[in-house]
Amino acid sequence: MELEKLVRSNIKAMKPYSSARDEFKDFKQQMIFLDANENPFENGVNRYPDPQQRSVKAILAKQKKINSNQIVLGNGSDEVLDLLFRAFCEPNRDNVITLPPTYGMYGVLADLNAVGNREVLLSTEFQPQIDLILESVDANTKMIFLCSPNNPTGNSFSDESVVTLLKNFNGLVVLDEAYIDFSEKESWLTDLNNYPNLIITQTLSKAYGLAGIRMGILYASAEITSVLNKIKPPYNLNSLSQEKALKKIREIDNLELELFLIKGEKRILLKQLLEVNFIQKVYPSDANFILIKVDDAEKRYSQLLEKGIVIRNRSSQPLCENCLRISVGTAEENQQLINTLKTL
Repeated sequence: MELEKLVRSNIKAMKPYSSARDEFKDFKQQMIFLDANENPFENGVNRYPDPQQRSVKAILAKQKKINSNQIVLGNGSDEVLDLLFRAFCEPNRDNVITLPPTYGMYGVLADLNAVGNREVLLSTEFQPQIDLILESVDANTKMIFLCSPNNPTGNSFSDESVVTLLKNFNGLVVLDEAYIDFSEKESWLTDLNNYPNLIITQTLSKAYGLAGIRMGILYASAEITSVLNKIKPPYNLNSLSQEKALKKIREIDNLELELFLIKGEKRILLKQLLEVNFIQKVYPSDANFILIKVDDAEKRYSQLLEKGIVIRNRSSQPLCENCLRISVGTAEENQQLINTLKTL
């Protein structure tokens, strides 16, 4: 892979915006800031946030055993995914490959950026069909999106499939690991430096319980992250979000406890769902949700809604006819769900 050939020509030529806090980095105590036209009266948020989120990146880099310059943080994973389209895909010319059923924002972002979306269905076992994917690649294919563990199916893709694409595709392989903390498989971060075309996205919205602050994480080579930082909005993550993220990612013991409890509840749910007579199949899950196949998805979805329980009807997705997706809740919520299902 030659990164220079993947970057859009106007992105290579552009001069990035330089904010006041980008130009001045040597912060010391009791300094007088008269550079950014801020309100000078201190209230905790009157100053602009660190545009490069250095404190958050430093902790993540230490925990993940990579360099800080291999990290880009965004306003949710959607922002870092959008940056990839804007940096590497020429509108009305280039294309990407997605593997339905999968996370819907890949297709939305392709449409938004006027980029072709070549859909290659997963197999009936919800695994990538490697031969069909590679047959769909042409000179203008810039990225392949893999969601593993996959949403909405819950399963992880085989290592062999991922390696084959990394070795045989001369573009970027974007591996979405939003649910990796719930999986028994290890993150591909340990292989990040072995594959220059590998991009990994993660999030603080799922396992870390910070969906409300909207913080997505992208890991890649320093060459790739430098391109993305060039076009990233200067202050895309506010101070409050950065402070909340710092506090949470330092609480490793609490995170591990919550993951232990969620995984335990999932095991109980997987067993109890098999006892519901109209559930035809319960799919294995590597995530914090479970996909089930029922007799009539719209009917069962509506019945649960009437009982005050909101799940997700995924029947509109390929290979997911009459399928419902259930997030793992607390022990009390899960038991109420099972009790309700058995009365329908």
